[in-house]
Amino acid sequence: TAVRSFLRFLLVRDHISVPLTGAVPKLAGWRQTSLPRALEPECVKRLLDACDRRTAVGRRDYAMLLVLSRLGLRAGEVAALRLEDLDWRRGEFIVHGKGGRDDRLPLPADVGKALAAYLSRGRPAIDARAVFVSDRAPHRELSSAGVTSRVAWASVRAGFAQPIHAHRLRHTAATQMLRRGSSLDDIGQVLRHSSPQTTAIYAKVDREALRSLAQ
Repeated sequence: TAVRSFLRFLLVRDHISVPLTGAVPKLAGWRQTSLPRALEPECVKRLLDACDRRTAVGRRDYAMLLVLSRLGLRAGEVAALRLEDLDWRRGEFIVHGKGGRDDRLPLPADVGKALAAYLSRGRPAIDARAVFVSDRAPHRELSSAGVTSRVAWASVRAGFAQPIHAHRLRHTAATQMLRRGSSLDDIGQVLRHSSPQTTAIYAKVDREALRSLAQ
């Protein structure tokens, strides 16, 4: 772009007599060229097993990791989860997403069981309404960075070569749904994407389906 601008300048100043901007090729700027980096199921199991559920901290981290890996929530959405957002009777919960958007999602039985174990035998009895709070006094609501740091901590305990971030578990949830036969529309609804183009990136991770198209 800079070279083409310079060539236009030379033409205007009569330093050259022929427009040469067309001689400088444009670089292709393809969208969504990268692949979502998902964890394999055995790696997710290692991550969850790294949480010692005999302790309050372990029960909290296990519940957070399960919410991230099963439901694909963002770290900020996990941090924003409130006690009143959990509708135990209906088996649903409310997610406070980007742009002030609130969505109601089903609460899987295993996720609900992990949350109940933490709330009844792990969460400090404080006035804060956040589901996930710090384990050391003074107890505060966990921030988005706090959720991410706990994911990184669990990955180190699980023996991963490099710490992972919470968003990778979001990719993992989407990839697993795709492998189980969910459509891109279904995945987009669970991840609460505002545009189908955002979900389209996951079409590239289903290699078995892509092999049939390549024929």
